Amino acid sequence: MSWSPCPDPVPGDVESVDAVETLIVPRAVDLGEMEVRRALPSVKRQMVGPFIFFDQMGPAEFLTDQGIDVRPHPHINLATLTYLFEGQIHHRDSLGTDLAIEPGAVNWMKAGRGIVHSERTAPERRATGQRLFGIQTWMALPERDEESDPAFMHHGKTDLPVVEAEGLSARLIAGSAFGATSPLVTASDTLYADVTLAPGARAPIAANAEERALYTLHGRIDVAGDTFEPGQLLVLRPGDEITVTALPDGTGDHARFMLFGGAPMDGPRWIWWNFVSSRPERIEQAREEWRRGRFETVPGDEEDFIPLPEDQTKARRAEGGVHYP
Repeated sequence: MSWSPCPDPVPGDVESVDAVETLIVPRAVDLGEMEVRRALPSVKRQMVGPFIFFDQMGPAEFLTDQGIDVRPHPHINLATLTYLFEGQIHHRDSLGTDLAIEPGAVNWMKAGRGIVHSERTAPERRATGQRLFGIQTWMALPERDEESDPAFMHHGKTDLPVVEAEGLSARLIAGSAFGATSPLVTASDTLYADVTLAPGARAPIAANAEERALYTLHGRIDVAGDTFEPGQLLVLRPGDEITVTALPDGTGDHARFMLFGGAPMDGPRWIWWNFVSSRPERIEQAREEWRRGRFETVPGDEEDFIPLPEDQTKARRAEGGVHYP
């Protein structure tokens, strides 16, 4: 389990009062089926608003008969939001939800006191192969909602407002920005938008969220005179209105980034495996409940599950796959 503080600006320190307060280069994580880039949590920053986990999935190319198989696994005291740019994921959970996650749609799963879900490639997609690219995020829940009933909410691509003006296109996933508001109801003040800029176009980023960050996906952008490349997380200085400009790269390609953040959490959070909580003892309880099979199962996906990390290690050692001194 871990918790890291978020540093405040230091008076007299020029770097601490730049428009970009913290720059994070995601670390690569090999999941076997594909590589992801994990931006949060990091040693520099644990959360931005409620966002405590931020993974870029892909882009990955799956050939015929290939795909992802994330077996049933548990979550507590958090909400997940899967947002795709390309491809499709078949989501199932212990509430009985069974649907395909499609590009541009919102799929919000609140774990609350506990939920189990799986994410797989559907058989028809395996038959043809597919390209998969998206963002997987977790949001910590306020203490008052950590033990609430689990829930799943879906908004299709056409349900989300899209703002278009002078080379800017922004889809509102959660919260309000650029004069539009998403229909998604979140547990705390949350901002999340998918923003695309034509070369030379500008995006004004208002200071309407206490904590804000940009995650660069494609193209180069300028923020306050500094240039940023794809695959970087920029935590913005609180209270500053800034402008993001898409820099021409000679190809005419657009720049794309995720704008996200919201109100800071009501205290520190601990994270271990798939569990997040304001109470470390709650994580220990969830660990034991999963080991003893006390979580609900996923209808249609009952026979498979992901063991606790230490149980996986013991199983591999027993099979001779891993040797320890």
